[in-house]
Amino acid sequence: MSKRSLYAIVAALIMVGVYGYEHYLKVEEQQGVIEEGSTPKTTTNTFFLPTSTTGEVVHHKGYSLSYSEAHEQPEWVAYELKKSDLSSHNFKRPYFEIDPAVKTGAAHWRNYKNSGYDRGHLCPAGDRRSSKSAYVETFLTSNISPQEHEFNAGIWNALEQKVRYWAAKYDGVFVVTGGVLKGNLDVIGDEAVTVPNYFYKVLVDYNGGNTKMIGFLIPHKNSNKPLYDFVVPVDQIETLTGIDFFPELDDDLEDQLEASAEYKNWVFN
Repeated sequence: MSKRSLYAIVAALIMVGVYGYEHYLKVEEQQGVIEEGSTPKTTTNTFFLPTSTTGEVVHHKGYSLSYSEAHEQPEWVAYELKKSDLSSHNFKRPYFEIDPAVKTGAAHWRNYKNSGYDRGHLCPAGDRRSSKSAYVETFLTSNISPQEHEFNAGIWNALEQKVRYWAAKYDGVFVVTGGVLKGNLDVIGDEAVTVPNYFYKVLVDYNGGNTKMIGFLIPHKNSNKPLYDFVVPVDQIETLTGIDFFPELDDDLEDQLEASAEYKNWVFN
């Protein structure tokens, strides 16, 4: 064997070794991200988390989610919204990124391109303006669902604004939100991202010494109706989704709050 051939073989082996080591580091880094995402970031977050029907719960600093691989989106996103989270900071809007903490692989943002649907935030960027890192974190694709633009910018935006109002008024609410991933639903993109027919939002105010709860179920289309027209018992949303929203609450209190569609304790004006 000539020296040239020997050098070529050695060079090839070195390249294979370098590539293999880099691949190993990437796998290790990915595994580290997934493990980090499996750890709750706050005790409050843990207490109010719903059950997961998929078994894939991811915890980010600003919110937690249960990812549905079958529908390529979260079945729920849950987070605490405090008065201190509300800010007028106007950060530059980043690009959407695939969530590396989703072990089954979150959907790519390109599924939404030319689909006719918005990349609808579930934990809104506007709820995380207190820091740039919290704001940027909302642009992970594990935090979005396909939404018609008029719905996203209309009745859904009105509800998001109302949630911020309540967070300021009551100095904090806990929010669980998502699309109803049941029934005969359309899909978009190469990864068949499901388009929900309904979206829900469930809120708990636990700071005033008298815990109260309210649930909204809104058809996926814009509406000029007042928000209180979409108030439903949380039990109804649980039946539709198969999710137990607040299993850590005292059973009697949970049953009482989830059976009620009363909204008089929530200020709408």
